[in-house]
Amino acid sequence: MTDFQNLSENELQAVILNAEKALKAKQANKRKEVINQIKELAASINVTVEFIDDEKKSARKGIKVPVKYRHPNDPDKTWTGRGVMPKWLQSLVEQGRDRSEFEID
Repeated sequence: MTDFQNLSENELQAVILNAEKALKAKQANKRKEVINQIKELAASINVTVEFIDDEKKSARKGIKVPVKYRHPNDPDKTWTGRGVMPKWLQSLVEQGRDRSEFEID
Protein backbone atom coordinates (compact mmCIF):
# COMPACT_ATOMS: atom_id res chain seq x y z
CA MET A 1 0.00 0.00 0.00
CA THR A 2 1.10 3.56 -0.65
CA ASP A 3 1.70 5.91 2.25
CA PHE A 4 -0.44 8.84 1.08
CA GLN A 5 0.87 11.13 3.83
CA ASN A 6 4.31 11.20 2.18
CA LEU A 7 3.01 12.14 -1.28
CA SER A 8 2.98 15.70 -2.61
CA GLU A 9 -0.29 17.33 -3.70
CA ASN A 10 0.57 16.73 -7.36
CA GLU A 11 1.38 13.09 -6.68
CA LEU A 12 -1.91 12.68 -4.81
CA GLN A 13 -3.81 14.28 -7.72
CA ALA A 14 -2.09 11.84 -10.10
CA VAL A 15 -3.02 8.89 -7.87
CA ILE A 16 -6.65 10.07 -7.76
CA LEU A 17 -6.77 10.58 -11.53
CA ASN A 18 -5.28 7.15 -12.20
CA ALA A 19 -7.67 5.53 -9.72
CA GLU A 20 -10.67 7.23 -11.37
CA LYS A 21 -9.52 6.05 -14.82
CA ALA A 22 -9.01 2.51 -13.54
CA LEU A 23 -12.45 2.52 -11.87
CA LYS A 24 -14.17 3.76 -15.05
CA ALA A 25 -12.41 1.10 -17.11
CA LYS A 26 -13.45 -1.65 -14.66
CA GLN A 27 -17.04 -0.38 -14.62
CA ALA A 28 -17.14 -0.26 -18.44
CA ASN A 29 -15.78 -3.81 -18.68
CA LYS A 30 -18.25 -5.06 -16.07
CA ARG A 31 -21.09 -3.38 -17.96
CA LYS A 32 -20.03 -5.07 -21.21
CA GLU A 33 -19.83 -8.45 -19.47
CA VAL A 34 -23.31 -8.08 -17.97
CA ILE A 35 -24.79 -6.93 -21.30
CA ASN A 36 -23.23 -9.94 -23.03
CA GLN A 37 -24.63 -12.27 -20.35
CA ILE A 38 -28.09 -10.77 -20.78
CA LYS A 39 -27.88 -11.14 -24.57
CA GLU A 40 -26.78 -14.77 -24.22
CA LEU A 41 -29.61 -15.54 -21.82
CA ALA A 42 -32.12 -13.84 -24.10
CA ALA A 43 -30.79 -15.71 -27.14
CA SER A 44 -31.13 -19.00 -25.27
CA ILE A 45 -34.90 -18.49 -25.22
CA ASN A 46 -35.05 -16.97 -28.75
CA VAL A 47 -35.53 -13.41 -27.55
CA THR A 48 -33.60 -10.38 -28.70
CA VAL A 49 -32.88 -7.43 -26.46
CA GLU A 50 -31.92 -3.89 -27.34
CA PHE A 51 -29.93 -1.64 -25.06
CA ILE A 52 -30.32 2.10 -25.17
CA ASP A 53 -27.11 3.78 -24.15
CA ASP A 54 -28.22 6.61 -21.87
CA GLU A 55 -24.63 7.66 -21.10
CA LYS A 56 -24.71 9.85 -24.18
CA LYS A 57 -27.80 11.66 -22.93
CA SER A 58 -26.05 12.68 -19.74
CA ALA A 59 -23.50 14.62 -21.78
CA ARG A 60 -26.20 17.22 -22.47
CA LYS A 61 -27.05 17.60 -18.85
CA GLY A 62 -25.74 20.80 -17.36
CA ILE A 63 -25.27 22.61 -20.66
CA LYS A 64 -26.01 26.28 -20.13
CA VAL A 65 -28.52 27.79 -22.52
CA PRO A 66 -27.87 31.43 -23.38
CA VAL A 67 -30.22 34.01 -21.91
CA LYS A 68 -32.74 35.37 -24.42
CA TYR A 69 -34.77 37.81 -22.31
CA ARG A 70 -33.85 40.34 -19.62
CA HIS A 71 -36.05 42.40 -17.29
CA PRO A 72 -35.91 46.10 -18.32
CA ASN A 73 -35.34 47.40 -14.76
CA ASP A 74 -33.67 44.46 -13.03
CA PRO A 75 -30.83 42.92 -15.10
CA ASP A 76 -30.59 40.00 -12.65
CA LYS A 77 -33.98 38.73 -13.86
CA THR A 78 -33.45 36.76 -17.04
CA TRP A 79 -35.04 33.94 -19.00
CA THR A 80 -33.67 31.55 -21.62
CA GLY A 81 -36.98 31.24 -23.42
CA ARG A 82 -37.34 27.63 -22.31
CA GLY A 83 -39.79 26.26 -19.80
CA VAL A 84 -42.49 28.27 -18.08
CA MET A 85 -42.43 31.99 -18.71
CA PRO A 86 -41.27 33.77 -15.54
CA LYS A 87 -43.80 35.83 -13.61
CA TRP A 88 -42.01 39.11 -14.29
CA LEU A 89 -42.26 38.59 -18.07
CA GLN A 90 -45.77 37.19 -17.89
CA SER A 91 -46.85 40.28 -15.95
CA LEU A 92 -45.31 42.64 -18.52
CA VAL A 93 -46.92 40.76 -21.42
CA GLU A 94 -50.31 40.90 -19.64
CA GLN A 95 -49.84 44.68 -19.37
CA GLY A 96 -49.74 44.82 -23.16
CA ARG A 97 -45.96 44.82 -23.69
CA ASP A 98 -44.49 42.66 -26.43
CA ARG A 99 -42.16 39.86 -25.39
CA SER A 100 -39.71 40.80 -28.16
CA GLU A 101 -39.04 44.12 -26.35
CA PHE A 102 -37.05 42.23 -23.74
CA GLU A 103 -34.95 40.11 -26.11
CA ILE A 104 -31.20 40.36 -25.73
CA ASP A 105 -29.38 40.99 -29.00
